[in-house]
Amino acid sequence: MAKDKLKTVYVCTQCGETSPRWLGRCPSCGAWNTMVEDVVAEPAKTSAKAAGQSRTPGQTSLKPLKLNLVSTTEEKSRIVTGIGELDRVLGGGIVLGSVTLIGGEPGIGKSTILLQLCGEVSRSLDVLYVTGEESVRQIKLRAVRLNVPQENISLVAESDVDEICGLIEATKPGLVVIDSIQTMRCADIASSSGTVSQVKESTARFLNVAKTYEIPTFIVGHVNKDGAIAGPKVMEHIVDTVLYFEGDKTLPYRVLRAVKNRYGSTNEIGMFDMTGRGLEQIENPSQVMLEGRPLGISGTCVACVMEGTRPVLSELQALVTKTSFPSPRRTASGFDYNRMYLLLAVLEKRTGHFFGNQDVYLNVVGGLRLEDTACDLPACLAMASSLLDLPIPEKTLAIGEVGLGGEIRSVPHLETRLREAQRVGFDTAIVPKHNLRLIDPGQYPGLRLVGVAYLRQAVNAIKLKD
Repeated sequence: MAKDKLKTVYVCTQCGETSPRWLGRCPSCGAWNTMVEDVVAEPAKTSAKAAGQSRTPGQTSLKPLKLNLVSTTEEKSRIVTGIGELDRVLGGGIVLGSVTLIGGEPGIGKSTILLQLCGEVSRSLDVLYVTGEESVRQIKLRAVRLNVPQENISLVAESDVDEICGLIEATKPGLVVIDSIQTMRCADIASSSGTVSQVKESTARFLNVAKTYEIPTFIVGHVNKDGAIAGPKVMEHIVDTVLYFEGDKTLPYRVLRAVKNRYGSTNEIGMFDMTGRGLEQIENPSQVMLEGRPLGISGTCVACVMEGTRPVLSELQALVTKTSFPSPRRTASGFDYNRMYLLLAVLEKRTGHFFGNQDVYLNVVGGLRLEDTACDLPACLAMASSLLDLPIPEKTLAIGEVGLGGEIRSVPHLETRLREAQRVGFDTAIVPKHNLRLIDPGQYPGLRLVGVAYLRQAVNAIKLKD
């Protein structure tokens, strides 16, 4: 290391491209403002002949294994955590040897859910919790508050990656938690903790130990101002699973979502309620999302979205009011902003309702973000209801995608959505007419199905009083 010279380079956090000077745009991947400063050690130069002599031809310690000899019938290939919502997102439990990266805003609950996870897993396995941000006393106080079993959980406050890897290899715990990767540091790398080179190398070394000894590892990652996990993008590529903890810190509800999962689906979500005793599972999210709904008020409509295999009922609220500015204001929370503009244009063109002199505010209650196209129709009905000051019946929901021609297009999993609406207690569902031809309305007693082919028909349907 003494012969190595230090030099400053700029590294792209998206693709890892390096440059001797700062660039506004990465020349490799084209991303803007992703070049960050890093200090690396430049190895001493060696001749090509000397480099070639470092390896003896034909000699290796690698022993390849025939694919047909690889066993997939282990008695226990997954660890069931006991936290049902987390198991759902992970695809049924923690895979042995997997490395999971979990990110989220500060204070969202990353350390809380991982400590609760350690408590559940420690009932049958030894757990090692490595903290680089807090002292062991702080972890102890949190564990007492959360009422976490403590007998089989070992704590260590350390940031040296090689020391931690040596401890893992010596003790071979059943689960390892690293909190957080931005505080870890490799002693043989000259840059400070949290830099691109440190984060990338630290993650690679933890990954190597996890795969070698089949020890599942959870790594906490900080996020930047854009909401993405801070550090190089290659860190997300080499791990097996990437989880994001979402939700408004001012609201109690939290959503755990997988954006990458080599061992399961990325469409599933887990829902939690942040309480004084930690994160509690929400097993009936539809009921929770609809609590406290205003009755007899215009501008509100219920939608049913599919989060993986789970249907979730959510309330959309719209407020349309006359503007006092030359250009009307448009705001969307939890709903795609550009999609709202598109739906407003379809409403004006196909139904004759004028929004040009109206401010429009669209909100999804509960802090959820709806990306399912089946939410188009309830969003349109909520905005039309607010404009006309006409309340939608409280036990009516809408399901459907809206096209540019004003047509209501079919949506997948309509049967699952209708069963969820029926279970919660709704009596009327406005659905695409094309979908209605493929299902038997008799299977949903007590639920009246109204098939609509065009947006104008749907708006007229909410004008009918029961």
